[in-house]
Amino acid sequence: MGWDAHIETFSVLYPTPISTVLELVAPSRIALGGQEPAVPGDPSTADLSGALPPYVAYQGDGDVTAAVVYVDYGMPEDYDALAARGIDVRGKIVLARYGGGWRGLKPKLAQEHGAVGCLIYSDPADDGYADRDPYPRGGGRPAAGVQRGSVQDMITYPGDPLTPGVGATADAKRLTRAQATTILKIPALPISYADAQKIMAGLEGPVVHGRARGALPFAYHWGGTDAVRVHLAVKSDWSMKPIYDVIATMRGKTLPDEWIVRGNHHDGWVFGAADPLTGQVALMSEAKALGELARTGWRPDRTIIYASWDGEEPGLLGSTEWVETHADELARHAVLYVNTDENGRGFLGAEGSHDLQHFVNAAARDVTDPQTGMSVLDRLRAETRAGAYVGAGGRAPEVAVLEAARAGDDMPVGALGSGSDYSAFLQHLGIASLNLGFGGEGAGAGSYHSAYDTFTHVTRFDDPGLVYGAALSKLVGRIVLRAADGERVPARYGDFAVTVSRYVAEVKKLAVDQRDKDRQLGDLRRDGVFKLASLAEDPTVAPEDKGVTPLLDTLALEDAADRLTRSARAADAALERAATLPPATRAAVEADLRSIDQLLLDPAGLPGRPWYRNLIYAPGTLTGYGAKTLPGIREGIEQRRFADAATYVARTAAVLNAYAARLDAAVALTKATAP
Repeated sequence: MGWDAHIETFSVLYPTPISTVLELVAPSRIALGGQEPAVPGDPSTADLSGALPPYVAYQGDGDVTAAVVYVDYGMPEDYDALAARGIDVRGKIVLARYGGGWRGLKPKLAQEHGAVGCLIYSDPADDGYADRDPYPRGGGRPAAGVQRGSVQDMITYPGDPLTPGVGATADAKRLTRAQATTILKIPALPISYADAQKIMAGLEGPVVHGRARGALPFAYHWGGTDAVRVHLAVKSDWSMKPIYDVIATMRGKTLPDEWIVRGNHHDGWVFGAADPLTGQVALMSEAKALGELARTGWRPDRTIIYASWDGEEPGLLGSTEWVETHADELARHAVLYVNTDENGRGFLGAEGSHDLQHFVNAAARDVTDPQTGMSVLDRLRAETRAGAYVGAGGRAPEVAVLEAARAGDDMPVGALGSGSDYSAFLQHLGIASLNLGFGGEGAGAGSYHSAYDTFTHVTRFDDPGLVYGAALSKLVGRIVLRAADGERVPARYGDFAVTVSRYVAEVKKLAVDQRDKDRQLGDLRRDGVFKLASLAEDPTVAPEDKGVTPLLDTLALEDAADRLTRSARAADAALERAATLPPATRAAVEADLRSIDQLLLDPAGLPGRPWYRNLIYAPGTLTGYGAKTLPGIREGIEQRRFADAATYVARTAAVLNAYAARLDAAVALTKATAP
């Protein structure tokens, strides 16, 4: 294709199952688990004898037999609900449904609460028949479908568990498996809802009410008694295994030391047709097109690097190890990282560094939506406005997003948490990053991480005609070309400043609202209202009184956000006039701003997880994929670590002031040489 391509190999600890056993032993003995069956009409599923059985990577091996407790999504609030009913999971096997938070948190929280094992199933309320016809009639998850995945504790650090912070090269210094904190201790398996139904049908205890009840055809019970007992055993091959990153480079002709990096992973669970190949094929299409351009004599101004990552599914292995290995080079040279992953039919989704918001919108304005013929940006605005109408159902858009859609302004991009290969770039090295894709109309959730994520499923239900894959290539290709050949880094700093000011207002309100709720709880406990409101068939006790959230002094943070707003406004105005400046001055300004996002890093990182150093964006410790913004402060409040919150007010203010100071220096350069 005209690229200088090579393969980089890393050696990682990557467990695969030797054996998995799941059986119901009471009230009767029934064998459960095993490989998914073939689906009529999908030739890819006809022979799965060569595929690994359903499993989750980095669970802890073990052999346990115990009673079962249903824990809904298995998130912290679900354990609070169990505690209110006097239900203890110690010594039990928990049964959690997918959703509500990242997969890896479910066995981690079960382990922390004393459970000896964890089973995770996909409830039909979430991606099965409650929403759409199951496969093959529709795209929903069939009764025997199983969602595989990783349960590595990636919110502590992603990548090879034995080499945190350094590349997993052959000569790297490694931890022992026992020292690796991201590997769980208890056995866990994913199961189908057909198997979950057989377990849950016999559970006793209080009836499950409200949103904790799924869509299986009977009343749900919390369980915990010996009426239902399960035998769970997992044995894994814990050997070191090679992973292979494909790195392709097209050297820039005028600015070769400035790099635009574009990536997607190539590994998948079983077939991986939607995840990741819908994104990987888009990447290959872009690479082919750029190669054709190069054959005409064109060369980009900046160097372009296309990366096809390995080992994303078990724990962002390939991208993390490459970034850690090349950290010094990337810190000096990388201007932008653009990521894609699974892609489907529907509406544009964009998350990333907010100084790139205008840049993304400009590219989206120039790409035609294949279904409507309008731009993908205009279709996103229309979907946002329609979603705000009460009769449309679903979750209403955020106020800022709806206002932008109504006004025809740039659509805000979302914040990045984790779950794909941008993490090491943005959250460890501070390199401005984007994650792009289409979705909302397809049915990929029903095949996600299962043996049914096949070419047939994708072309029938996820992206018929593969037209949104082509749209993704057109969008990302424009972004890569404009970043590579633009006069300067494609950033508008006022968008970042506006977003930070909104985050500051949110954490202030969070502290106030939590304090009010704490006081209200005290009043309710004193008046005995929980005892009076308890139901006879579902008796509960009052929530634990954890005290009142103290006042948090956020003045330093507010001052830093105000300074950032002024500095960003001045910088954007100055950069609008940059074309009139002498070339040497433009180059100096560009050099000053190229690495500005790295100033958002704190060398100490976040509390309890120093690998994550970005103080503006991080995956939540209790959300996983979901982003936490101003995470040191926000999670300090939410998790009642108030000393941490106060500490990170100061640290976050410091990185925002450093960012503003860099903008001020760039403005000063433009004034010193202005015509």
